[in-house]
Amino acid sequence: MKLKVFTISLLLAGAACVSCIREEALNTEADIESCTLADDVLNRDPVIENEKVTLYLKKTADLSALAPEFTLTPGATISPASGTERDFSLPQYYEVTSEDGQWKKQYKVEATTTYNIPTLFQFEHVRTTKTAKGEYQIFYETDVSGKETIVWASGNSSYALTGVGSGADTYPTYQSNIGYRNKCLALTTRRTGDFGAKMNMPIAAGNLFLGTFAVLDALTNPLKATKFGIPTDAVPSRIQGYYKYKSGDTFYELDESAKDKLKPIPGKRDIFNIYAVFYESTEDMKTLDGTNALAEDNPNILAVAQITDAKETEEWTEFDLPFVFRPGKTVDPGKLEAGNYSLAVVFSSSIDGDHFSGAPGSTLCVDEVTMEYRDEEE
Repeated sequence: MKLKVFTISLLLAGAACVSCIREEALNTEADIESCTLADDVLNRDPVIENEKVTLYLKKTADLSALAPEFTLTPGATISPASGTERDFSLPQYYEVTSEDGQWKKQYKVEATTTYNIPTLFQFEHVRTTKTAKGEYQIFYETDVSGKETIVWASGNSSYALTGVGSGADTYPTYQSNIGYRNKCLALTTRRTGDFGAKMNMPIAAGNLFLGTFAVLDALTNPLKATKFGIPTDAVPSRIQGYYKYKSGDTFYELDESAKDKLKPIPGKRDIFNIYAVFYESTEDMKTLDGTNALAEDNPNILAVAQITDAKETEEWTEFDLPFVFRPGKTVDPGKLEAGNYSLAVVFSSSIDGDHFSGAPGSTLCVDEVTMEYRDEEE
């Protein structure tokens, strides 16, 4: 009798497992994960954002006949099909459909052989990305004709995973209406709630930078998640702009033994950081990240511009930062022409935020940032 009952139970359990397999939910994601091109025409790895892919090509590449191959989230499909030859003299559009067929995402895919970075950043343009509990903003720049030129990166997509943020201005990086002139960039150091504490990441500094943010790396190797820099074919000479800053009330350091993973440091005030780096992109170091962006022993860095007199101020205050070339570093005209150099520009509301130290509430506002360049090394 016991054997019979056991056999029936086993059969029922097996049927239940089969049922579970049959009813397993189909993938609801509709993302482009990677992109490749044949014939060695890429100058850099493609930059893949939420709804945009940028292909940085070598100067000799033919934009009129490119056939990008896409890797998608499991089960997703793309139209036109991956590998379809298209004319990328103008942006092309693709639609990705999730495995379950319920979600669609349109991607704008652009190819470029020029690497002109704007000379003025005014932070007037944002678009909104919806999340399960609200929305956050993505900053982008336009040229005089209104055409989008570059998209800024931030850690907002990682902060969305914490479930703490709701409206755009509750995220670390957002747009403010009280700029030096019109609107401006606002960065605020935030607590990350229970989720962040469990991951030993109890705070998130507001940040904005030229480059990309690898959200999948953020939970396992946050310093590597920030991919600093985009290609440039001009040599920067200085970065100028305006800021104001207020430190949060209590400065904390990461303390993994504490319940909230925060250790208060009485009397210490938070401070922000603004810097820019001109560097060579090589096969073994295509971009900079949080581990090496300012490292003195980084052989790829040619010049750095960094604020050294940062202070708290309620008034808009000018900063003017010249690029200082490191000893022995010069610009190779051939590499410059080929687009082998990159420029990173970074703003952060807490200078030690990448190590999860800072004061929640610290807020940096930045506006009317200008970049000066020279055509060749002086």
